[in-house]
Order: sequence, then C-alpha cells, then structure tokens
Amino acid sequence: MDEPLEIEQDGVGAPAWAAFGDLMAGVLGAFVLVLAAALVGQLDLANKLQDEMRQRQAEQQRREALERALAGPLADGRITLVEGRIGISGAVLFATGSDQLHADGRALVRSLAAPLRTYLAQRDEILMVSGFTDDRGLIGGKGAPRFSDNWELSAQRALTVARALMAEGLPPDAVFAAAFGPQQPVASNDDAAGRALNRRVEIAPTPRPRHAAASAAP
Repeated sequence: MDEPLEIEQDGVGAPAWAAFGDLMAGVLGAFVLVLAAALVGQLDLANKLQDEMRQRQAEQQRREALERALAGPLADGRITLVEGRIGISGAVLFATGSDQLHADGRALVRSLAAPLRTYLAQRDEILMVSGFTDDRGLIGGKGAPRFSDNWELSAQRALTVARALMAEGLPPDAVFAAAFGPQQPVASNDDAAGRALNRRVEIAPTPRPRHAAASAAP
C-alpha cells in the first residue's frame, strides 16, 4: 500500500519543484536587470558630475585669467569684475545723455584693449559689449544727440565702446554690441546712487558661436 502512495507523491512533487525553480530564476533575472540598470544610472550620474566639475573648473580658470589680465584697471577701481563681466560706470565713459566717449573714457577703453586682446588670443571666445541705463527719461546735455528712448541710448553707447575696442586692435569678428536699456538693473532706481550703478557698460567674454554651415558639414 505504501509504494503506490510514494509514486503518487513523486508525481506531484516534481512539477512543483520545477515551477519553484522557474520562479526563482525569474526573480534572479529581474534582480540582475534592476542591478544592471542601477549601475548604469550611477555610472551616468558619475559622468555628469565629472563633466560639471570640469566645466566649473574651466569657468574658474577663465575668470582667474581675466582677473590677471585686468589687474591694473581693477586695482585702481576704474572697472569691476563680477562673474566674468567687466563693469564700467557710464559716468566714467560718457557725459549725460551722450554716446561719445570723453577723454577719460577713451583712455580707459584704450587701457583695456591690450589685455583683452591677449586674453582672446588664447581662447575661442568673443566679447559682448552691453549698454544699460536707469529707468529715468533722457535728459540731453549741451550738444548731446537726442535719442528716442533709453534703449537707443544704451545701444549707441555699446556700439561706441565696441568700435573703440576695434580701433585699438581687437578683431571685428571678436566684438559685438547689445542693448538692454533700463532692463536688468543691478540696483534700485529709487535713489541717485542706485541709478548711477545702473547706468553702465559691461564687457563679457562669451563662447564663440558655431556657424550653421560648419555644424551641418559631414
């Protein structure tokens, strides 16, 4: 009587163990896939962090190089250097309501040209010369040209500085002008001190754009 029962148990137990083995194999396979995905994700994150660190180091080196190149004007307070942007007070460069450099302003631009030219020669960058104003209406000085608004004044001032830099030897393809008018103030326009800070010209190195034709080349 015992032998048939034992045979019956063997017949039932074998498929159960086979199914359990298949289940465990599936679980193990899923675990391996999850582990592989996690490792790939960690590797991708590590690569991104390394790229970000390299970019930050390159940016820091760029700023330090610019600071060394402009040590003279920075030391005597004629310019500021914040996050790689060279700031020049509008009063240092121009008379009220004018886009023509006065003598001190032209001398300052001339002093910047040589170090900027050296800086650009070592990097694939160009200079963006940006004009900014306060939010007050224009007040024309004696003999000053009239502009329709602050946007036009900031544009003409940026162009004046850009052309002065080119006249001092910077390549024309390494300088361009931009106008922001009263936008992007660095201080409040509610008092005279803040408005004076907002009337400024900034010179900022920026990566040289790639031509569409070059990017489309095989």
